[in-house]
Order: sequence, then C-alpha cells, then structure tokens
Amino acid sequence: MEPTEIHLVRHGSTVVSDEGRFAGASDVALSDRGRDEAKRLGRRLAGQDFVAIYTSPMTRCIDTATALAASHDLTPQTRSELLEVDHGRWEGLTRSEVQTRFPEEYAAWQEDPFSFAPQGGTTGASVVARVMPLLHRIAREHAGREVLVVSHKATIRLLVAILLGIDPRRYRDFLGQQPCALNILELREPTRARLRLFNDVSHLSDG
Repeated sequence: MEPTEIHLVRHGSTVVSDEGRFAGASDVALSDRGRDEAKRLGRRLAGQDFVAIYTSPMTRCIDTATALAASHDLTPQTRSELLEVDHGRWEGLTRSEVQTRFPEEYAAWQEDPFSFAPQGGTTGASVVARVMPLLHRIAREHAGREVLVVSHKATIRLLVAILLGIDPRRYRDFLGQQPCALNILELREPTRARLRLFNDVSHLSDG
C-alpha cells in the first residue's frame, strides 16, 4: 500500500481549555483566540492537496475543520471515532478541584490514564479501540494521497503513542499537544507508521 499522508490537527483554543478545565465530552466552542489559530493554520495548509477532511463531531473540531477547509473544495466529514476521552464526573472541573474532591481517582488516573477512568468516564484504551480502526480505514481508502483529520488532545497523543510503540500509560508524560497543533503521519500498514511532524505550532507565531 502506498503511504497515506495524514495531517492530524488538534482543534483550536476554547475558553474552557484556557481555564484548564476537563472538558473532553463537553461540547464547547472555539474562543476568539481559537478561531484566529484555525485561520492561521488554514493559511499554512492552503497549498496542500487534501482529498478528504475528517473531524470529531464536537463543535470546536467542526469549526476548526471548517476554517481549514475554506481554501479546499471539501466538506468536513464527522466521525464519532475521533471524539475525546470522556472525563465523567470531572467534566467542567479544574485539576485542583478534581484533586480536592476525588483524590483517590485522581491518583489512579495519574498513575495509569490508559487503563483507568474516573466515574462515568472512558479509558484511554477505549479511545484507542475506536480510533485506530478508523485511521486504518482512512489510510486504505486514500492510499497515496493527503488527508486532514481534526481531533482532540488526548485522542491524538494516544494514537501517536500506539503507532510509535510508546507505552500508552505514559502518553501524558511523554507527548505534548498544543491547541491547533499540526502533526503529520505517514501510514502504510497497521504496524508501519512514520511521524514526520509533531506538535508544530509555528504557524501561530507568524505575524
């Protein structure tokens, strides 16, 4: 199979992310800064030859994908597999609030966010189980072409960890992901991936 070039993008900033609140399953919109970030990345990607754009159905991702699609004759396609980790009863809380209210849960999550989830939430393992088959399907359907995928912070880091053979229990320790960051993956087969670019936000420092 010819390698598929996947431009994997985290959505832009939101008011909730700026406040440091857990909001994986909360449908929040882009902030003014997030909309500007998406426009800047859109200008950077204007010359790419994308054949398809896929996005998480969350508003913050759809709005980011729509901004990126502005210079391409494509309509973003929503895929629920690209959704973020659900933090259950932590949703809407800050990290310090979670540590105070649910100290045992927080300690267990810090130790192993791949296998453990707070009450009502989802594990990193469950995210990988739903997103990896979609990624491989996208790669097969668009072999040898360029595709844009817009998703979320933890989902992207988990995906990269699995593809590169990084211990997924340590994805939060080893892998960063800024708002509206660009990552580029070359995917040939389920076990053959090359990371060409990671967590790049150079487009946000241009004028």
